[in-house]
Amino acid sequence: MLNGSCLCGSIRYEIDGELGQIIKCHCTKCRKASGSAFATNAIVETANFRFVGDQTTLAEFESMPGVIRVFCRQCGSPLLSRRPATPDIIRVRIGTLDSTIAGKPAVHIFVGSKAEWDDINDELPQYAERPVQ
Repeated sequence: MLNGSCLCGSIRYEIDGELGQIIKCHCTKCRKASGSAFATNAIVETANFRFVGDQTTLAEFESMPGVIRVFCRQCGSPLLSRRPATPDIIRVRIGTLDSTIAGKPAVHIFVGSKAEWDDINDELPQYAERPVQ
């Protein structure tokens, strides 16, 4: 069981299962949503994810057609993104995990639109866009 929460602690969640591949996404939308050079996400099966406790500060924003970003309206923490076209998976922002994980990022995606002021200094595979899955 993995646990996570937003910055203010008003939103909490649990993941009852394994994290999927950890991805560093450099697309413009993820950069804006994170306020950083990239967002680090892990694919999680929707059936293994649940919010626990009070969810009154939970909010959603459709950042582009078919992409819903879920966040805390109180502190602004981005928690996950989901796509109605792929209802069986979500992408969890692993920076919101409270549990320790053993996994490491596996890949950089959308490096074709990465921030010009950021350098990638690791040996992970890089893709200009999202690789075909």
